[in-house]
Amino acid sequence: MATETLTIGKALNTGLRRALENDPKVVIMGEDVGKLGGVFRITDGLQKDFGDQRVIDTPLAESGIIGTAVGLAIRGYRPVCEIQFDGFVYPAYDQIVSQVAKMHYRSGGKLRIPMVIRIPFGGGIGAVEHHSESPEAYFSHTPGLKVVSCANPQDAYVMIQQAIASDDPIVFLEPKRRYWEKGPVDLDAPLADAYPLHASRVARPGAD
Repeated sequence: MATETLTIGKALNTGLRRALENDPKVVIMGEDVGKLGGVFRITDGLQKDFGDQRVIDTPLAESGIIGTAVGLAIRGYRPVCEIQFDGFVYPAYDQIVSQVAKMHYRSGGKLRIPMVIRIPFGGGIGAVEHHSESPEAYFSHTPGLKVVSCANPQDAYVMIQQAIASDDPIVFLEPKRRYWEKGPVDLDAPLADAYPLHASRVARPGAD
């Protein structure tokens, strides 16, 4: 097995790369995700290797990013949207809760929205307002959305691929303070055998 020591950020990058390789319908879109490789370099090198039709630098318009992704998802693509910072998600909030979360129900189950919304979230990096927020409660209380977060590099590598493969919309929260934490990653781990995406791993049992 190919096991490497990666940071959470590099594990996400490697998982995104694997998803792009495995499915030509996967597209990544967001502000500065292409040439720059993202503010946190999570998409570093992907546009160079997969082209600007699959790793797309968008205008600074979060509502437009999510709205475009909804259309792509309905047409059979699997868009992965990056919201550059957690506090930037609010211009897209209406699209997420009114369109992304409700389209499957509104269509009587006829439409699927297989899209992922990646959001670096949380504080601890000394950033200013709009850059250190924790909006997870808004989304986890919205019917129709599935919300997940990774805790270590192995989970990051597997979960981002599981989220992209899901036929449901996933809000994928990435703990930005921990992007640089390292751990072992089994690059050959089959997704079919991985821990379920929507099950919580008990890291330390307690009585509360």
